Amino acid sequence: MTGFNSSGVIQFYRRWRTLLATGLSLSMICMLVFDIQTHSSKHRWRQYHSNFVRGASEEKKSTNITVLKQISKDQKEKVNKSSSCKKPVERHWSTNKFHYRRLVQDFFYDYGDTVNNFQHVPKSMLRTNLNRFHWGRRLPNALIIGVKKGGTRALLEFLRLHPDVRSPGPEPHFFDKYYHMGSDWYRKQMPPSIKGQITIEKTPSYYVTPEVPARVYNMSHHMKLIVAVRDPVTRAISDYTQGISKQRGSKSFEEMAFFNVTTGLVDTSWRAIRIGLYAKHLKRWRRFFPLTQFHFVSCENLILDPVGEIAKVQNFLGLQKVVDQKYFYFNETKGFPCIRKSPSKSHCLDKTKGRTHPKINITSLQRLRDFFRPFNLKFYQLVGKDFGWN
Repeated sequence: MTGFNSSGVIQFYRRWRTLLATGLSLSMICMLVFDIQTHSSKHRWRQYHSNFVRGASEEKKSTNITVLKQISKDQKEKVNKSSSCKKPVERHWSTNKFHYRRLVQDFFYDYGDTVNNFQHVPKSMLRTNLNRFHWGRRLPNALIIGVKKGGTRALLEFLRLHPDVRSPGPEPHFFDKYYHMGSDWYRKQMPPSIKGQITIEKTPSYYVTPEVPARVYNMSHHMKLIVAVRDPVTRAISDYTQGISKQRGSKSFEEMAFFNVTTGLVDTSWRAIRIGLYAKHLKRWRRFFPLTQFHFVSCENLILDPVGEIAKVQNFLGLQKVVDQKYFYFNETKGFPCIRKSPSKSHCLDKTKGRTHPKINITSLQRLRDFFRPFNLKFYQLVGKDFGWN
């Protein structure tokens, strides 16, 4: 019987251990090299991305897009080899691809009709120091500057039916309350828009705020200004009605409108009266803007003939006349037009619009009409149109 050969077992064990160690070492080296290449590629991506967005020199920017494209291609090939890094790399590439397409479409929307391949845009056209929050958001081309309780909300809702009109929901109040926030803040309040669309914002207090005309002029000399006006007596009553709906227990309309109800001396310090002095406010605006940049909308005509009034506004803004009779129907309950978005879908302004006005003494109404008559005539003269309030 042959004895146990221990030396052969030991020799086999030593050879197996050597082969195992060599294999592990090679695997570790391959993994390390792959990791270094991946890290280097990501680092190069971040470096070129940073140079491009933060405003690198023109010479660097001319090659950055090409290099970025090559880096992304290399990363995509490595994604197929390693499932562990598939998600972050794919997400990273998609985000940056979207970034550059939006960048070009936003700031160079006049370069062709559609930008499908953003790498083909001339590199010299790309601006520097772009704020990523401003993609597609532009400062307004037109303002609805007044007046309060003059039909501005209805006017804006009617204009929004046009596919080429974009406007923010709430009133920004930039030029009268938040001017200190700067134009960057103002731009962020605007909705995204594309080529061919115009941005309009509505803040009725602009018309009566003394500082606003100069501020608007400093931002844009060519701003188009829309003013919705209404019989100043009816407008004052509507303003008062809105006020008492928010604050109960206030004085009567006559007590607010007159210093003394018996003498009939009008209190021009009351804001509801002061807003109706349209000619006074218009003179302030005319110091900065010619009459050709104004369009005046009659609130009375907007109720009676919304299609005709909106057609005039579309023409003033240079828009195609898309909003027509099919979009409107008259609501007998509220007493003004509502919007028909489709045969089965309609929309009226909220319940705060069309409130029932309190009954005012006929004598007080006549005194107010006598008070406003010279101001109305002056306004007709400045505008070149008779609104028929007398």
